[in-house]
Amino acid sequence: MKKVILAAMCIALASCGTKEEASFASFSGKIENLSPTDSVLTLKTGLTKKDITLKKDGTFNDTLDVEKAGYYTLSLNGRNVGFTFLRNGFDLKLTADKANFFESSTYSGKGSNSINYLLSQYKVGRSFGDPRAIFALDKEAFAKKLAAMKFSFDSLKKAYKDIDTMLIRKNDKQNQDFFSMLEKNYNQQHTIAKKQAEIQKKLEKGKPSPKFNNYLNYKGGKSSLDSFKGKYVYIDVWATWCNPCLAEIPALKSLEKKYHSKNIQFVSISIDDESTAGSWDKALAKWRKMVKDKNLTGAQLYAGKDIQFMRDYMVTGIPRFILIDPKGNIVESNAPRPSDPRLENLFKEIGI
Repeated sequence: MKKVILAAMCIALASCGTKEEASFASFSGKIENLSPTDSVLTLKTGLTKKDITLKKDGTFNDTLDVEKAGYYTLSLNGRNVGFTFLRNGFDLKLTADKANFFESSTYSGKGSNSINYLLSQYKVGRSFGDPRAIFALDKEAFAKKLAAMKFSFDSLKKAYKDIDTMLIRKNDKQNQDFFSMLEKNYNQQHTIAKKQAEIQKKLEKGKPSPKFNNYLNYKGGKSSLDSFKGKYVYIDVWATWCNPCLAEIPALKSLEKKYHSKNIQFVSISIDDESTAGSWDKALAKWRKMVKDKNLTGAQLYAGKDIQFMRDYMVTGIPRFILIDPKGNIVESNAPRPSDPRLENLFKEIGI
């Protein structure tokens, strides 16, 4: 299910003034398991945002003047964690857990049915999986899948009472556009998606991991995936030019330090190449310099011209993280990032 698209809107936010209560939206609640640095919950739409101060116990309470109803993203200290829907007259209370914000979010109070419906629809949409997997279905199964999706969305509208009519119109339009896109592109995408599905099946949990061999090791010599057999292997596919990759370095270094004595090896594979550096020699030099300058820890490897491992894992964007068990089998082909609290939960689940 494609994500909710936020349209640019003119929404003014302000603290409570002299207007009547119905001219405002009240927003309060509590977020569990905040870290000491989590002090601000931000609501944002278009270029307009509102910062709400979080108390040490995770509670908050504010009043918003919403000139036009619409979607808002929710962020904790600048990191996106979810979304909501606001209209003047709403009196909302949010409860959530930072460790699993989206899944744990629930609303109560006036207007809450609209947002709980929105969250439920999004969760149901995600449960149908990647659209590429839907394209991979044969024609009859594809038609049945679409019918099941439409039935699920229609059922949700019946399950929630008093949903905001504007929200219904927006969601109906988005759903219609999505189903139309699937139907119009099926013939073109089916063959491609079917081949990708066959590859993806090889990357399921428990399947033997594709291997890399003889990658240059910053500390000397060459390393292969089998070099780390007997340990869990958490792989970071990155490049020196990738800003999101660099943003994960502090969290990755912290994890490597925390789990240094555990049965896990942190492996970073640079895919710097001539197209971004100007030549292969320059790409190699850039990698070496950044490993040294940033004092990168764990096993620092350079793929060079051998990108078969990335092809086998269908790496189409970086950073990409992969978790492999001590026997060389896949735990997660698309593992959580180091900065994601779900990663340490996963480590705990598998006994690291």
